[in-house]
Amino acid sequence: MRFMLDTNMVSYFLRGDVVVTKHVLNQPMSSLCISAITEGELLFGLAKRPEATRLHAAVHEFLRRVEALPWDSSAAEYYATARADLEKLGRTVSSIDLLIGSHALSIDATLVTNDQAFSQISGLRVEDWAR
Repeated sequence: MRFMLDTNMVSYFLRGDVVVTKHVLNQPMSSLCISAITEGELLFGLAKRPEATRLHAAVHEFLRRVEALPWDSSAAEYYATARADLEKLGRTVSSIDLLIGSHALSIDATLVTNDQAFSQISGLRVEDWAR
């Protein structure tokens, strides 16, 4: 099984949250990944805090160890379908969340997050490792 970590789970892990860290360390590294969208969010956070040298080191070390998957045409197809389905239902999910959720769907991964908005994306498997 493949697990795609959402930005909030990576943040919990980097802060040393005991519960999230236990879950992450109990998985084979090859089963963990992030979306290139999440990588962008992490790097955006660093760009806002250039003085946070320890945070920079931690994020870059994390990015060396966990595969960041490119957002590709397959993810784009899942995004289009998911967005159209949500619009038909009169629901919205933030653009970033919809991109990440669609990416997880496209690789048949379980998305690890504690953001309840992802539960609106049809067919997406979600686990909350912060509980």
